[in-house]
Amino acid sequence: MARPSPPEARHFDAIVIGSGAAGLTAALNLAEHGRVAVLAKGGLADGSTAWAQGGIAAVLDAGDTVDAHVDDTMVAGAGLNHRATVEFVASNASAAIDRLAALGVPFNPGETVSERWHLTREGGHSHRRIVHVDDATGWAVSSALIKAAAAHPNITLVPGMAAVDLITHRHVLGERFPQRRCHGVYALDVATRHVVRFVAPATVLATGGASRVYLYSTNPDGATGDGIAMAWRAGCRVSNMEFNQFHPTCLYHPQVRNFLITEAARGEGGHLKLPDGSRFMARYDERLELAPRDVVARAIDAEMKRLGLEHVLLDLSHLNADFVRGHFPTIHARLLELDIDCTQQPIPVVPAAHYSCGGVMVDLAGRTDLNGLWAVGEVTQSGLHGANRLASNSLLECLVFGQAAADDIAASRSDAPVPEVKPWDESRVTDSDEEVVIAHNWDELRRTMWDYVGIVRTDKRLERAAHRVKNLRKEVQDYYGNFRVTADLIELRNLVTVADLIVRSARRRKESRGLHFSTDYPGLADAAVDTVLDPVQGREG
Repeated sequence: MARPSPPEARHFDAIVIGSGAAGLTAALNLAEHGRVAVLAKGGLADGSTAWAQGGIAAVLDAGDTVDAHVDDTMVAGAGLNHRATVEFVASNASAAIDRLAALGVPFNPGETVSERWHLTREGGHSHRRIVHVDDATGWAVSSALIKAAAAHPNITLVPGMAAVDLITHRHVLGERFPQRRCHGVYALDVATRHVVRFVAPATVLATGGASRVYLYSTNPDGATGDGIAMAWRAGCRVSNMEFNQFHPTCLYHPQVRNFLITEAARGEGGHLKLPDGSRFMARYDERLELAPRDVVARAIDAEMKRLGLEHVLLDLSHLNADFVRGHFPTIHARLLELDIDCTQQPIPVVPAAHYSCGGVMVDLAGRTDLNGLWAVGEVTQSGLHGANRLASNSLLECLVFGQAAADDIAASRSDAPVPEVKPWDESRVTDSDEEVVIAHNWDELRRTMWDYVGIVRTDKRLERAAHRVKNLRKEVQDYYGNFRVTADLIELRNLVTVADLIVRSARRRKESRGLHFSTDYPGLADAAVDTVLDPVQGREG
C-alpha cells in the first residue's frame, strides 16, 4: 500500500528545538516579535531542567560581588573559561532571577528582613549565592516557563517531535548556489511517524546535553546529544567535548539509577564517608566536601577502586532532622520510599555522568557558525564553564543566553523570502524488522564510553574506545540508510556521533585539566587551550 504524501511544511518566524529553561526563555522573548514554534522530543517537561535539584547562582547578598562569582567560576573551570563570557553571565544573573520571580517561581524566602530570598552555598562557591525552591528548583522553573509559554498567543508548543536534522541550503529547492544557512528542522512526529518540515528564518537549538552516552547518568533519557550532532552534520564547529562532568553523588540503588543527591547536601554540611564511617576528602582537597565536582568525583572513584567498593556514603544524619527535612524535602521523601531515612542513616552514592561542558561553539549572542542558527544552554560551548562547570551555573546560562539569543534574533530580523524546502525522502527505505540492532548497539556504546572514556582516562583506553565507536558508527549509518527513522534510531545515530566527538577531543588533550584526567598526562599544560573540532575543512578554528 502506498504511503500518504508528506505533510505540508509548517512556517513560523522562529523555531526553538527544546522546551527546557534555555528554549522557553528564548521563545517567550521571541514571541514578542513573531510566531514561535517550540518543539519537544517527548513531553514539555521531560528535559533536564525539571530534574535540577540545586538552584541558580547569582549575586544577591550584600557581602557578595560579581567579581567573586566570576573568580569562582574561573577557578572551577581550570582557567579554560572565556572571561568575557563569565563576566557577561554573572553580570546578568540577578536580572534573570528577577524575571523568573515575575513569572511566579516561588523561590524560598530569606530568613531575615534584609534577605529577599534564602541563599545556599555549594561546592566551589566562596559565598552563599544559590537561590532555590527547596530541593526542586528545576521543576518550579520548568513549570513557570511552560505555563507562561502555553498562555502566550504567539507560541505554539509541539510535544512529541523528535528532531532529525537541520534544514540547510542543501535542502532548498530551486537554488543552484545557495548561501550556507539554516532554514529550520526536519522532525519526526512520534505519533504519526511522519517527518514534518518546520521552516523559519531563525532556529534556536536548546536540546540539552549528551550524558546518556554513558552507562550511568543522572540525566533523563532524552539527553542524547541531538543538537550537538545535528549542528555538527550541518557544518558547525564543536569544542571541548572531552569535558564531561560526573556528578559526585548519584544514588546507588538497584531500582533507581538516575536520582541525584543535590550538591547543596554537601554545601549544608553533609559528609562523604567510607563504609567504616571514616571521612576521606581530606586526603584529596583542603576544601573537603566543598571542593569542585571534578575533584570530589575523582576522589570517590579513587576510593571505590582502592577498596573495591560499589559505592561510598553521603551522611546527613549528624544534621538536625527538621533541617534536613525542611531543606531537602524531595530527596528525603524519595529516599523514604526506598527505605532510606537520610536523617538517621547515610545515603549510598556513586558518581554518574551529569553535564556536558562542551558543545556547539557560540558567541555572546548565541550565534553558531551557520547563519540562521542560534544555540543556547547545555548544547553549547559558550566559554562559561571551561574545563568544569561550577555548581548552579547551568540554569543561569540557560536564562542569560536564552534572553541574549532572542534579542539578537529580534535585532537581525529580515524580510527576505522563505525558500521552498524539499520534503523528507523515504522512497528508498523500508520499515525495519531488526529493532534489536538498535538496542544492542545502544548498550554497547554506553558501556564502551563508561569503561574507557570515564572519570579517569588513559591513551590505551581511548584507543580502544575509538576503535569500537568507529565500528558502531558504521553499523548505525548503514542501518540509518536502509530503514525509516524512529525515535530510538534518531537518538542512537546522534549518540554515536557525540561519542566519536568526545573520544576525538579526549585523544587530542595531552594534559589533565578539569574534568579530563589522564594518567598518561597527569600534569597541567602551560597554556589553557580549547579543543576545537571543525567539520568544514580549511576553516580557521
